[in-house]
Amino acid sequence: MRLAKLTAALVAAGLALPALAAPDAATLQKLVERMEKLEARNADLEKQVSALKGENTAISKGLDSPRLSQDEPELTVRLKAVEKDALEMKKSAALADKLDGIEIGAALTTVAQRSYGLPEGTADAGSRLNYRADVTVELPLDPIGDIDQKVFAHVRIGQGQGLNSPFGNLGYFASAPNSVAFRASGANPDDSVAILGQAWYQASIPLPLGGFKPYSREKLELTFGKVDIFGFFDQNEVAGDESVKFLNSVFVHNPLLDAGGEVGVDANGFQPGFIAAYVNETNKAEPWRLSVGAFGAGDEGSNYQKSLSGPLLMFQAEKQFKLFGGLTGNYRAYAWTRGEVTELDGITSKRHTGIGFSVDQRVGDGVNVFGRYGQLVSGELPFENALAVGAEFSGIYWGRGADAIGVGASWLKASSAYRAAGGSGDIDGDGVADFSFTPTGAEQVAEIYYRYHISPQFELTPDFQWIGRGGANPDAGSAKVLGLRANITY
Repeated sequence: MRLAKLTAALVAAGLALPALAAPDAATLQKLVERMEKLEARNADLEKQVSALKGENTAISKGLDSPRLSQDEPELTVRLKAVEKDALEMKKSAALADKLDGIEIGAALTTVAQRSYGLPEGTADAGSRLNYRADVTVELPLDPIGDIDQKVFAHVRIGQGQGLNSPFGNLGYFASAPNSVAFRASGANPDDSVAILGQAWYQASIPLPLGGFKPYSREKLELTFGKVDIFGFFDQNEVAGDESVKFLNSVFVHNPLLDAGGEVGVDANGFQPGFIAAYVNETNKAEPWRLSVGAFGAGDEGSNYQKSLSGPLLMFQAEKQFKLFGGLTGNYRAYAWTRGEVTELDGITSKRHTGIGFSVDQRVGDGVNVFGRYGQLVSGELPFENALAVGAEFSGIYWGRGADAIGVGASWLKASSAYRAAGGSGDIDGDGVADFSFTPTGAEQVAEIYYRYHISPQFELTPDFQWIGRGGANPDAGSAKVLGLRANITY
């Protein structure tokens, strides 16, 4: 029957000729078998299409939901995993964009010192240990047109005042053989109090105004806030960082400004101020800069109790040169003036004015020399001029490229007012003078250190200081200070 129907269908479709209306049984059987296979294959395809439609529906349903379930197709799980990874990468990239340009620094410095040669019974002499930790953060702000902006913050914490007090009690000019020593003002010796030392804002304005910034080689920098004045004036590449180089204050900064107290900082060493600087980089190899600053100074001006009505004013001109076959040198000249400074008699006050110079010059691949000079033009201080010279020698000369040896010498000449008034010293630290003398000549200071590089973040520095004619006292024996400094930086 099926053969007859098939034959009739073929004839009707014109697929069989009348002559073939009665094909043989074998041919018809083959045709039937092929038809059955086609029908079976078609049924399988329909099942597969149906299965694909179901899986597609499941995938669509799964993708519509942010959650994962155990019944979801593997493809959905993989797609969601890829989406999650892509989202995490976008978040990381966004965070990286926000953190781009942020600079963070941290340092921990510990100093152990012992004094020799001080008068017997000197209060607080002997051995002293102290530490100081510093964390700095520089945060760039979104530009205002072509003007770049940033905010800088500096947090300091520490304990121990080192051997500074004994030398101050004895009337030494170099009253700080340990410039690292820090203890927040008013804090109990058992406390370790963190203070916000610096917090300032700076805008960098390309010049000329309205010009094309990429072609600008001049700029105006405006800075205001709570600052460390020595970050902007009296800088020195060789002698300017007590955490890694010279420890005595006469080498760290100009002695008249620092040990002499002309800067008038607060009890923690900082003060409010405003600085304007013109920077010229027309010759990028030898740029130059002019700076002027006004700072709150004195017992009240430095700690925000008074306005800037009687400020410390500073002016500085600096120039970088390439000398000795292209080696870098920095040359700075500056002047300062400050009103209402108490004189040596402790009663009268007068305007103080002074000038200073700071030079550092590389003279060889591993030799960097420095010099500082300060002169008090008007006013009274225990010493009226100061000279400091020295050098740092790199360890490349003995196969230790990261090590260095530093040597320095300083002279602090007693002022005429101090010589006329006479000097005195308090051995036991009770506030009453135990001896007096007639000052002559100058106090002399020498220091030598060896900075031993242990790792990229860790250095040990043995240090030796010699101080002669302390306070310009001709009868004072020489004092020695032996120390060891450990510095960890990040």
